[in-house]
Amino acid sequence: MDLVTLTDVRAAAGNIEGRVVRTPLIAAPWAGPLWLKPESLQPIGAFKLRGAYHAVASLPADVQKNGVVAHSSGNHAQALAYAARDYGIPCVIVMPDAALPAKIAATRALGAEVVLVGATERLTEAAAIAADRGMSLIPPFDHPDVIAGQGTVGLEILDDLAEVACVLVPVGGGGLASGVAAAVKALRPDVTVVGVEPELAGDAAESFAAGELRQWPLEKTYRTIADGLRTNLSERTFAHLRTYVDEMLTVSEKQIEDAMGRIAVGSRLVAEPSGAVSVAGYLAHREVLPPGPAVAVISGGNVDPSVLARVL
Repeated sequence: MDLVTLTDVRAAAGNIEGRVVRTPLIAAPWAGPLWLKPESLQPIGAFKLRGAYHAVASLPADVQKNGVVAHSSGNHAQALAYAARDYGIPCVIVMPDAALPAKIAATRALGAEVVLVGATERLTEAAAIAADRGMSLIPPFDHPDVIAGQGTVGLEILDDLAEVACVLVPVGGGGLASGVAAAVKALRPDVTVVGVEPELAGDAAESFAAGELRQWPLEKTYRTIADGLRTNLSERTFAHLRTYVDEMLTVSEKQIEDAMGRIAVGSRLVAEPSGAVSVAGYLAHREVLPPGPAVAVISGGNVDPSVLARVL
């Protein structure tokens, strides 16, 4: 399987320039030599906008006009809907009926048609809609253009913090970690790239340790509060993680919630549970990380208000 290259990521950076926020690095002195990369500041509140924009921009014009379809629990849904609206093309999003109501409403508000199905039916329904309507299927992570778009996060980190020693990235389907790790390792192979996921959805950590792809059933991964990280890796993203990621760590539900609170109070940033796992990983596993400045990617900030209120 061909892996995403630095050339691919740089092409994505050109496609998204001026359309996606170039998020800053924010020092987190309350945690140590840690910097935060708050992708929660994107217009749709998550990093997914990078991959969605690049994937849409990469479609031939005659294909692009037919519209796009995706399956997503929320952040990729909003990202693709936002990009499609910008390009003036139709967009259909297949979402699990257990998705957060706020994410469903936000996707519809961006002009997308939302189709709600059972969690296990998302992929087949999205594929059927693509075939029936002649639309392009843009999956949330298992796509080279999506991975390349997410990799632009890595380029920006290296541009802004030359002395970085470690980058921590949340892992769900693995698209963000794949892209970031590919970009970072191509430019700075000495930088340690660490994937972090919830213990209750630890399929990637298990796969990484076993050296082969392991799939967890949805009833198991859906136990975690980190709703954006309940998805298993694909063959494509696992190949990237095996090649470029140095370490996979897991964190408990309490560690995730504690990190959300510390990010909010210490840095005045809102992180959804999925976005806070990178900081949780840093706080819980500092002893196994290399010395020196670290960057934790906060992948999103689309948190259920009741969850945020409880955590605070």
